[in-house]
Amino acid sequence: MKIQNYINGKFVNPIQDNWIDNYNPSNGKIYSQTPNSSKDDVENAYQAAAKAFPKWSNSSLEERSKILSKIAELILEKIDFLAAAESKDNGKPISLAKQVDIPRAASNFQFYANAITQFSTESHESVGLNAINFTLRQPIGVVGCISPWNLPLYLFTWKIAPAIAAGNCVVAKPSEVTPMTAFLLGEICNEAGLPKGVLNIVHGLGTTTGQAIIEHTKIKAISFTGGTKTGAHIAKIAAPMFKKISLELGGKNPNIIFADCDYNKMLATTVRASFANQGQICLCGSRILVEEKIYEKFKTDFSKKVAELKVGNPLDEDSNLGALVSKEHLEKVKSYIDSAEKEDAKIIFGGKKVVVKGAENGYYLQPTIIEVTDNKCKLNQEEIFGPVVTLISFKTDKEALTLANDTKYGLAAMIWTNNLNRTMQFSKQLQTGIVWVNTWLLRDLRTPFGGIKNSGVGREGGFEALRFFTEPKNVCIVYE
Repeated sequence: MKIQNYINGKFVNPIQDNWIDNYNPSNGKIYSQTPNSSKDDVENAYQAAAKAFPKWSNSSLEERSKILSKIAELILEKIDFLAAAESKDNGKPISLAKQVDIPRAASNFQFYANAITQFSTESHESVGLNAINFTLRQPIGVVGCISPWNLPLYLFTWKIAPAIAAGNCVVAKPSEVTPMTAFLLGEICNEAGLPKGVLNIVHGLGTTTGQAIIEHTKIKAISFTGGTKTGAHIAKIAAPMFKKISLELGGKNPNIIFADCDYNKMLATTVRASFANQGQICLCGSRILVEEKIYEKFKTDFSKKVAELKVGNPLDEDSNLGALVSKEHLEKVKSYIDSAEKEDAKIIFGGKKVVVKGAENGYYLQPTIIEVTDNKCKLNQEEIFGPVVTLISFKTDKEALTLANDTKYGLAAMIWTNNLNRTMQFSKQLQTGIVWVNTWLLRDLRTPFGGIKNSGVGREGGFEALRFFTEPKNVCIVYE
């Protein structure tokens, strides 16, 4: 089949008739084609968005809320269909798509359907001056949203929902590696009654379609989630054009385990935090730091638990890990594993490709545990973004904190301890945008999401996203 662009409420082929093959990661076969859209396609999407903006930006909050709620409702109604499409396109277990990805996509729309009705502005009375100041929050106009392949519909909707809730119109590009559920979202938006042009979806490579979006002189804001290198490229182009930018980038997150933790809870959660979605989540705890007194016990128990994980066809309900997203990504991740010996590191478990019966050409890899001796090695400094974690021990709180912060990334961290003083000190001193204590990936959509250092610029989530997608305007009135 051929995936099409969604422009002005209609599905259309790319103007230049250029297409990209779309692979099923579970078997390595081409199963669809995706447009590689040009500047002309992006321009058509912009024109549709610009035409829709005056009416949409002046629509009532109740109308926007009702439409977003309807989109959320339809996503949940189609959960089995969308989960199957996500699993086939991305390689993730269908159970994960059904339990996490698709419900979260619906939650994104429902959350902002509610949030926009509670988004308030400020006023300040200047006592004695007979003046009052109030602040308007006005939509920007046409904005660009570019999302990654690891959580395709989940992160695509995380950007789109607040953008349109705030009254903007959107030109959006999903990853060319996983375009299917974004394509299907267009059908859902039509069914929900979203006005034509409010959301436009153009497919293609980052170097062509994505580049056309970020270079467009009239697209005034860019929200991007993806690699740090690409984020730097976007900032270099967007900053001189005075665009607003939100960049959610890479991570190399520490999972810090102290001897006084709830050991069984920690162990079960650490397995999940290490290898969920084949480790292809920017929030995974890829660096496991363990207090020396329990290090050997943890290494043994963790390896045993990981060995029990099943790598299999994503459509099998009992598969814990599916396929990696592409052949190229599989080879990249494998190259890091193969470098272990040069890094004076030891593979404790895994590290080998997996052949799945009936899907012999799929992109499967064992969950892998590597013991390292130096935090400066590239296994601990570079984002691998696959089912690979490293282990390193520490003796003191100070050493643990130093190791945790010794990276160019600063997205998230986990702490496992029942020491309140330590919890408070580490929560304050960890150089990350998110800290989870005795848990992982417990998200409240009202809270700000994002990182520091090379992990990004700005915050998403809650009212932070609505603030990003609006411009504040102060109005001062003097009265007699």
